[in-house]
Amino acid sequence: MGQTEKNSQRPPYGIIAVLMIGAFIAFLNNTLLNIALPSIMKDLDIEASTVQWLTTGFMLVNGILIPTTAFLIRKYSVRHLFLAAMLLFTIGTIVAGTATVFGVLLTGRMLQASGSAILMPLLMNVMLVSFPIEKRGTAMGVFGLILMFAPAIGPTLSGWIVEHYDWRMLFHFVTPIAIVVVLIGFFLLKDKKEKLTMHLDFVSLLLSSIGFGGILYGFSTASSKGWDSPQVYGAIIIGVVSLAVFILTQLRKDDPMLNFRVYKYPMFALSSAITMVVNMSLFAGMILLPIYTQNLRGISPMDAGLLLLPGAIIMAAMSPINGRLFDKIGGRILAVIGLAIIVVTTYMFSKLTLETTYAHLILIYSIRSFGMSMVMMPVSTNGLNQLPKRLYPHGTAMNNTLNQVAGAIGTALLVTIMTNRAESQGKQLGEEAMKHFTGQPTPEAIAQMKQQIAAQAMLNGINFAFVVATAIAVVALVLALFIKRAKPAEDPIGGTPTKPANQTVVPKLAKS
Repeated sequence: MGQTEKNSQRPPYGIIAVLMIGAFIAFLNNTLLNIALPSIMKDLDIEASTVQWLTTGFMLVNGILIPTTAFLIRKYSVRHLFLAAMLLFTIGTIVAGTATVFGVLLTGRMLQASGSAILMPLLMNVMLVSFPIEKRGTAMGVFGLILMFAPAIGPTLSGWIVEHYDWRMLFHFVTPIAIVVVLIGFFLLKDKKEKLTMHLDFVSLLLSSIGFGGILYGFSTASSKGWDSPQVYGAIIIGVVSLAVFILTQLRKDDPMLNFRVYKYPMFALSSAITMVVNMSLFAGMILLPIYTQNLRGISPMDAGLLLLPGAIIMAAMSPINGRLFDKIGGRILAVIGLAIIVVTTYMFSKLTLETTYAHLILIYSIRSFGMSMVMMPVSTNGLNQLPKRLYPHGTAMNNTLNQVAGAIGTALLVTIMTNRAESQGKQLGEEAMKHFTGQPTPEAIAQMKQQIAAQAMLNGINFAFVVATAIAVVALVLALFIKRAKPAEDPIGGTPTKPANQTVVPKLAKS
């Protein structure tokens, strides 16, 4: 009997491995695309405010769909959800790889997003259910090691592909791997789930979609339309009102689609706030650095990818170490040290010049990555540890939703700040330059002057955006001072539910 009990408590490493492979492919695809954004801008003749939709639009779909994952995880088996997610992701990858216009490329990205929106909460929930709290930090650390391997190889691989082939090859490269993952899941995942009478609340789904979607759309279009555009502030107002109504309706339901009562638990609420603020600061750097290195400095896509490689390797290597440290000392010390490093290095990025050395960029980014490795996983794990088991699907869905929203808002906000600052600086520099001309300047002199002014103005815009990102990171650092080691809270409902509606059935692999 003791042996049977021991085996039943053994984490399902096989299923976790299959899920991680799927999540790794989705994560790799994102890191592949970041380096390619400047090439896509040139090929499709679009501006930075437009190409950011490939990132922001991805997060927009995630922000709309992830709130439904708490319902999906409770109703459907891991097998069905995993296969549906990977099929959507694979179809989106094929569509994006055949795109010749931006609209088709964006459609493919959004299909990819609809698949990845299910994958990450599903994997996180299985991890939470499978490991006891005292081993969860180490487990999440190994999980982080595998997923951080994607950013370790993604930018360099992307740079090499973009330098030698068309950017569409990025999607062609992922397609066969995604198909293999679908086949692995189809033949190996064999979990079953009792049929439940749960039904999706379409009114809640509508309110959630309009709420999160409106806020994300408003912030995303601000960089191109301007903050005074009715399309921008109208979408934000509609989104905020819909989200407020959505929250109120969820709080009145006994079985809500997305349970906002998770915020009754202080450590979860604090961890959610910290990760949102950090995401606002960090996601923007993924957009700003490629623009600086490739558009301003003329650094090749391959070298731009290599620049990010040491930092990504550091993050991957530190993930299991930080996981073990989290189990021993908790998340507060790790988060405070990590955020202090992020604040300093982000501020250093606000001092970029047109002569900043390649080695200096690598050093700052690597140190910044070291700080990042100490923040995200320990902070979010500490918050989730305080939730009762039945709220795990809601906690993971809430975290993933708000992180997407925060990342999209941060990206859109800082790209807008960069663009507006560059425009104002361009006008000012242009006026000052014209004062130095004595007589009628030649067309060649005017063209050269415009090119120099545009580069300097864009540099000033990027630097100012990093100053704002530094201020945002300082907010996260202050919040981290209030972190305490979380312990599982008592479930106010008490006992174990008689139906598995609020639990995830841990799947098993098919026997060979």
